[in-house]
Amino acid sequence: MPPAPSTSARITALDVLDIRFPTSEHLDGSDAMNPEPDYSAAYVVLRTDAGDGLEGHALAFTTGRGNDAQTAAIATLAPHVVGRSVEDMCADLGAFARSLVHDPQLRWLGPEKGAIHMATGAVINAAWDLAAKRAGKPVWRFLADMSPEELVAQVDFRWLSDALTPEEALTILRRAEAGREERTARLLERGYPAYTTTPGWLGYSDEKLVRLAREAVADGYTQIKLKVGASLEDDVRRLRTAREAVGPGIRIAVDANQRWDIQPAIDWMRELAAYDPYWIEEPTSPDDILGHATVRKALHPVKVATGEHIANRVVFKQLLQADAVDIVQIDAARVGGVNENIAILLLAAKFDVPVCPHAGGVGLCEMVQHLSMFDYIAVSGTVEDRVIEYVDHLHEHFVDPVRVLGGHYLPPALPGLGAEMHPETLKEYVYPDGPVWSGRG
Repeated sequence: MPPAPSTSARITALDVLDIRFPTSEHLDGSDAMNPEPDYSAAYVVLRTDAGDGLEGHALAFTTGRGNDAQTAAIATLAPHVVGRSVEDMCADLGAFARSLVHDPQLRWLGPEKGAIHMATGAVINAAWDLAAKRAGKPVWRFLADMSPEELVAQVDFRWLSDALTPEEALTILRRAEAGREERTARLLERGYPAYTTTPGWLGYSDEKLVRLAREAVADGYTQIKLKVGASLEDDVRRLRTAREAVGPGIRIAVDANQRWDIQPAIDWMRELAAYDPYWIEEPTSPDDILGHATVRKALHPVKVATGEHIANRVVFKQLLQADAVDIVQIDAARVGGVNENIAILLLAAKFDVPVCPHAGGVGLCEMVQHLSMFDYIAVSGTVEDRVIEYVDHLHEHFVDPVRVLGGHYLPPALPGLGAEMHPETLKEYVYPDGPVWSGRG
C-alpha cells in the first residue's frame, strides 16, 4: 500500500512535455488522412508536496505537429490547478472536472471541444491517475468499486437530460450491481476481448498485411481492421487479400478516417461489400450526425462505427438519438477525461449500443482498457460484440504496458491509469531537444 498521504498536500506543479515518436519512418499508423504520422503525446504530470512520491500522469494524443497546439493548451490550465488541495481534488473528482469544464474563460475557447477540451481531459485524467494511485488501485477497479451514487456524481448531466437523467443513470448502475463480483472474477480469469489494427495500416505492403493478418489470427484475434479511403482500386485488392488470408470466420472492420462525403462513402463501401466488412469506421465528418444516419441506413447490414474524433458527450447523445451508429467508439484522450467517458458509457447502455473503444495511438491502449473493463463490471455487464482496439506500437515506453494474450486484454494490476512513461523515454523523445530528435535535419 502507498504511504499515508498528507491531508494538507497541494498540487505544486502541472508539467507538460512534448513527446514525439518517429513512427512515420515505417508508416506505422498511416491512414487516408494521416499518410505519415509521428505518434505523439502532449504529456501531463501533476506533482504534489504530499511526500508520498505519487504523481498523476496522462496525455493527449496527436500525430506530430498537433503537439504544438496541444501542449500550449495544457499549459494554460496550470494556474487553474496548481495550489489546489490534493485531498479535496481526489475526494470529489466530479467537482474537479466540472470546475475546469465550466470555467467561463476556458469555455469561451470551446465550449467543450477542440484543443482546450482535450487539454482539460488530459489534466482530469492525470487527476484520476493520482487518485487511483493514492487508493492503491488500477482505475478500472477504482471505478468499479464505487457505488452507483458515487458514479452518478462524476457525470455532468448538463445538455444530456433529454436523453439520460441522473435517475436513469442510477437505474442502469443499480441493475448492474448484481453480478459485479462474478464479472470481476471472469475479467481477471479471461481478460477483455481485443481486435487488432496492426496488419491494416495504409502504407503497408500487401505482403506485410498478409503476414500480420495471419499472425493476428494465430495469436487469437477474431477481428482485424484495415485502413481504407485513399484508392478504391487498392482498397478492393487489399480487402480481398486480407479476406483470403484470414478466411470467412474472422471479422474485418474498415476505417476511412473521415475521408468521404456521404454518397462517396456509400458507393465506396458497396464496392467492398463482397468481402464482408464488419463495420465502416468514420465514413465521414464526425460532426455529421445525419450523414452517419444516412450511411448506416444505406449500408445495412454493414455496421457504422465512430467516436475517436467526437468532441463531447452531446454529439454522442445525438448520434444515438438519431440511430446513426451501431458501434460507439470512445477514446480515453479525446473528450473531457474519465468523467465524460462515464457519461458516454451510460448513454450507450441506455440506447443498448455496444462500445468498442478506439486505441490507435500512443498510450491509448493503456488508458482506454480501464474504461471498457469498468463498463463490463459496473455499467453494461456484458462483453458481447465488444472489443478494444489494439495496436502493437510503443508499449515498451510505459511503466505499466498493456498485456494481450489470446486476443484478450489482461486487466492491469498496478495502481493508476497506465499512462505513465519511463523517465528515460521522456528524456529521449522530448521534442525538439531529445537525442532522438536533436540529430535530425
